[in-house]
Amino acid sequence: MTNLEIGIYSFPFLLGLIFLRVPIGLSMFLTGFGGFALVMGSTRLPMAQLKDLTYTTFSNYSLSIVPMFLLMGYFATLGGMSQALFKAAEGFLGHRRGGVAMAAIGACAGFGAICGSSLATAATMSRVALPELKEYGYKGGFSTATLAAGGTLGILIPPSVVLVIYAILTEQNIAKLFLAAFIPGILAAVGYMLAVSIYVRMNPDSAGVRQPIPMTQRFKLLFDVWPVLTVFIAVVGGIYGGIFTPTEGAAVGALGTGIIAFVNGGLTFKTLIDSFTDTARSTAMIFFIVFGAAFYNLFLARTRVPQELSAWVVDLGLAPITVLAVILVIYLLLGCFMDSLSMILLTIPIFFPVITALDFGMSAEHVAIWFGILVLIVVEVGLITPPVGMNLFVINAMDPETPMVDTYRAVIYYVVSDLLRVVLLVAFPAITLFLVP
Repeated sequence: MTNLEIGIYSFPFLLGLIFLRVPIGLSMFLTGFGGFALVMGSTRLPMAQLKDLTYTTFSNYSLSIVPMFLLMGYFATLGGMSQALFKAAEGFLGHRRGGVAMAAIGACAGFGAICGSSLATAATMSRVALPELKEYGYKGGFSTATLAAGGTLGILIPPSVVLVIYAILTEQNIAKLFLAAFIPGILAAVGYMLAVSIYVRMNPDSAGVRQPIPMTQRFKLLFDVWPVLTVFIAVVGGIYGGIFTPTEGAAVGALGTGIIAFVNGGLTFKTLIDSFTDTARSTAMIFFIVFGAAFYNLFLARTRVPQELSAWVVDLGLAPITVLAVILVIYLLLGCFMDSLSMILLTIPIFFPVITALDFGMSAEHVAIWFGILVLIVVEVGLITPPVGMNLFVINAMDPETPMVDTYRAVIYYVVSDLLRVVLLVAFPAITLFLVP
C-alpha cells in the first residue's frame, strides 16, 4: 500500500473514531500517529515529532489570543452586559410584531462583539431573553430557534475564536479576517430579523406583543450599554488603528470587561476563580484539538494527500465556482454531525490548498480571506442544522419543556436565511472584501 493510499484510508478510520464518540482531538492524534508510524515503518520518527510538535504548536504566540477572548466573554457575562444589551434592543424593537425575538437577535450580535464563542453567546443570551420571550407569549420552539440562531453570531462577529484558528492554519492576518467578517456579520443579524418578521406573519399565534415604552426610557436603556461599546471600540479600534496586536487587544478586552464586572458587583474572588477555571478548561480542550489536528496534518503532508488532491481537482477542469460550491456543501453536511472547531481543523489543511490552486480572479490573500469567511458562515449554519446542531442542544437543555421537533421546525427559517447569505457572498466577493485593505 502506497503512502497516498494510507493517507486516503485514514479519513474513514478517523470518522469512524469520531462517530464512536472518541474525542475529536484524540481521534486526530491517534490517526495521525498510527498513520505516520505505518508510513515510516516504525514509531521512532513519530515519537521524535511528538516532542518537537508539542513545543512548536503551543509556543505559537497567536494562540494566546484564545484564552483572552474566552475570559473576556466570561467577564462580560458577570458584568451584566448581556442583560443591558437585550433591554436596550427590546426598548426599541419589543413593541413590534416579533420585536422581542428581534431584540434577542440584536443583543446576540452585540454580545458576539465581545465574546468569540457561539455556544457561550447562545447560553448567556438564553438566560436573559428566554424568560422575556415566554412572558410575552412567544411559542417555545420559535423562542429556542431564535436564540440558537442568534448564538451563531458569536463566532461570526469579531472577535471570533474560530477565525483566529483559521488564520493560524492558513497563515493569514487576523486583523484583516476580523475586518472581512464585519459586513457578513451585520448581514447575518439583519437576515435573522427578516426571518423573524416572516415567521410571525406566517404563524400569527407564535408571538405576542408588548406595550411600547417612553422614548426617554429607551434612551436611558441605550445609555446603559456604554460599557459594551467602550470595550468594543477599545479592542477593535486599537487593533485596526495599529495601537496593539490582536493578542494585545484581547488582553485589553479581558482587562476592560473584568473591571466593568468588578464595578457592577459581578466579579468577586469566587467568580474570578470560577472564570479562570472555566477559561482554563475551555482553552485546554481547544488546544488539545489543535495539537491533534497538527499531528494529523503532519501525517497528511507526509503522504502528500493535499497536494495530490489539489492537482487532481485542477486537472478535472471544473469551474472554480463549482469546486467552491462542492466544498461548501460538504461543510454543510459535516455540520450536521461535528462542531465548528473540529470541522475547521480537520478540513482546512485538505480544502485550502485546493482553493488556492484555483483562479478566482483575485489575489491569493483575498481568496484566502473570502474563503475563510464563507467557511465560517457554513460552519455556523451547521450549529443550527438538525439533527446534531450544537446550539440547538444547548438551548433545548435550558428549556426542556419545549420539544426538540418544535425547535427544528422554526429554525428552518434561519437556515434558509443563512443559505441565501452564502449564495450572495459567493456571487459577490466584494461584499466580504469591502473593508479589507
